[in-house]
Amino acid sequence: MAIARRMGHGMKIVIGDKQLKNAQAISKIMNEAGFDTTALEMDLSSRDSIRDLIAQGQKYGPITMLVNAAGVSPSQAPVEAILKVDLYGTAVLLEEVGKVIQAGGVGVTISSQSGHRMPALTPEMDAQLALTPTEDLLGLTILQPENIRDTLHAYQMAKRCNVKRVMAEAVKWGERGARINSISPGIIVTPLAMDEFNGPRGNFYKNMFAKCPAGRPGTADEIANVAQLLMSDAGAFITGADFLIDGGATASYFYGPLKPEG
Repeated sequence: MAIARRMGHGMKIVIGDKQLKNAQAISKIMNEAGFDTTALEMDLSSRDSIRDLIAQGQKYGPITMLVNAAGVSPSQAPVEAILKVDLYGTAVLLEEVGKVIQAGGVGVTISSQSGHRMPALTPEMDAQLALTPTEDLLGLTILQPENIRDTLHAYQMAKRCNVKRVMAEAVKWGERGARINSISPGIIVTPLAMDEFNGPRGNFYKNMFAKCPAGRPGTADEIANVAQLLMSDAGAFITGADFLIDGGATASYFYGPLKPEG
């Protein structure tokens, strides 16, 4: 919503959420603030649902912007759901929007600092995540249950895939004269973050922002600041990139007090 408020003036904004009541609540807030929005039920893990959202949007005109902030966290869902929504769903969304995005259009997808925490994958694995046909992604050996340790590992793999997928899709979007980038936030105070704070890894997350250079969690508006750059003419030369916005938590994880022992 923070990004849409920065970029959506004068446009028709179509809001999709798996829970229609959530989309309607956001739509009401934005409409009462002078925006023109409509709410739809949309399941990111379903290609048909994604196509329906796009078709609904096209009723109002060409698609010129995409903001993908949908996803589930390690405390919210099992491994299978995380991979189906965060990894497969995002790949399908970028692919389907990329088929219709207007020339001069732009997209931003929200990844995560988690994708920067795991050890580097091999070039072959990165290429698999970037280029495997979407319907074959969940069949990759590296994503099979025996190779995924837990929900956090699944989330990290999904977010690494998001970043690689954006790079590959940027090439295709570029053929249409459009751009796509990703943002990898750290701990940002949102409803999802509150679930994490109150979940089994709550102390881990609180320790993370306490020991990062910024010494605090971030806000949605701070993410929207960067999204505004990426989606405006000021970012016209930026595509296929990922922006890590985590208050320095990843830097502290590798080279500071958050560095794991052993």
